[in-house]
Amino acid sequence: MNNQRNPTISKGVDSTLIWLYLLLVAIGLMSIFSVTYHEGDEVVKSFLNFKTNYSKQLIFFAVSLLIGLFILLTDSKFFTATANIWYAFGILLLLLVFPFHTNIKGTESIIKLGGFNLQPAELCKVFVCLALAKYLSRVETDFSKTRSHLMAAGIVCLPLLITIAQKETGLALVFLAFFLVMFREGLPAGYLIIGFSLAVLVVATLLIDKDILAIILTVVAVIAIYFGWRFTRQRRELIIIVSIIWVTCVGVQRFAVPFIFTHVLQKHQVERIFSLIGRENPYAVLNTVEGDEPVATKKDTDYNVRQSKIAIGSGGFVGRGFLKGTQTRFDFVPEQSTDFIFCTIGEGFGFLGSLAVLGIYIFLLLRIVNIAERQRSVFSRCYAYGVASVFFFHIAINICMTIGLAPVIGIPLPFVSYGGTSLISFSTMLFILVRLDADRQMVLR
Repeated sequence: MNNQRNPTISKGVDSTLIWLYLLLVAIGLMSIFSVTYHEGDEVVKSFLNFKTNYSKQLIFFAVSLLIGLFILLTDSKFFTATANIWYAFGILLLLLVFPFHTNIKGTESIIKLGGFNLQPAELCKVFVCLALAKYLSRVETDFSKTRSHLMAAGIVCLPLLITIAQKETGLALVFLAFFLVMFREGLPAGYLIIGFSLAVLVVATLLIDKDILAIILTVVAVIAIYFGWRFTRQRRELIIIVSIIWVTCVGVQRFAVPFIFTHVLQKHQVERIFSLIGRENPYAVLNTVEGDEPVATKKDTDYNVRQSKIAIGSGGFVGRGFLKGTQTRFDFVPEQSTDFIFCTIGEGFGFLGSLAVLGIYIFLLLRIVNIAERQRSVFSRCYAYGVASVFFFHIAINICMTIGLAPVIGIPLPFVSYGGTSLISFSTMLFILVRLDADRQMVLR
């Protein structure tokens, strides 16, 4: 019989992507082992007791490979046909968190299933990536229209807002990475300018006294009206536009930023942001109500990052060696198996080891972008760029927060950090991409 139409595991599979995946998972297992292994433990026995983090991560890896096997045996058309169903399923999972969540380390985004902690927000990244690719690839979607822009933004922002409501701001921000896909598909640069301007305004609000900033905004608006009045005939439209921009900026500065820092972000997140920019937290009093625990001091807020930088610095150029790091071996760095796993690599293998891991990630991202550009279908291209965007956001923010260049928002390093849901979700995203790429000669639309 002719089996050319039947899906196979190896036909058309990008082996480079698979090898990069296996290499990163191996680095992750080695890093988790180096911070949780105790002298005198029998290595083989400790791997088989399934009680240590590295033995559990091995199980998660096995589950990921099993899921990947099923994905590679699945017809790629299945993902285009069921993308919206998976998205609806993801939203349902997010909503189920509210009645069934378990409060773990301040987050309310986890459902405890026996000994496994399921975090639907992690899985939902896969479903949003599929749904966004599906919408952008529809024949009837005209992405030059504002309505289409709003629909695509809605697909991304719905799970984002639900995740914020679960006090998981860090993971919620990851969904913003999908806007990079929209820009690749033709979202006007004006949106990017508006977004960048708002970001600059928020930063300015944190760095400059609110009254001084309000005066600066007013002076800029007056100057814009003055020169516009002299050099344009559309004076009425100019005044309306400048007035709208001025009101928006003042509204963001006076109301939006204080609301976010007092009602959306958690106290420790606010403290970390102001600690990063070297300022006292002006919202500390507003964030504290009767019965609250005292807000952490600057020393306590900086502790994780300071210990992480000490660990990376102590690694020097070539590192202390495997299982020889003092900062990570003796638990000076909190969350060193999850959010701060990169400092384990930095201490054990130094600058060269860190550079090598960073190089592997860059190679992975470039490979995914290359795969995206060779796709014949819009769906596959959009999905590939969605994967690249999510990976890039996680890698950049995780490493930057480890070395003190970004506030600690608690997101894992792909394939390396300990965590079942994160490893499974990242693996699923990658294997779907491999399956779609293997069938790139087919027209999926």
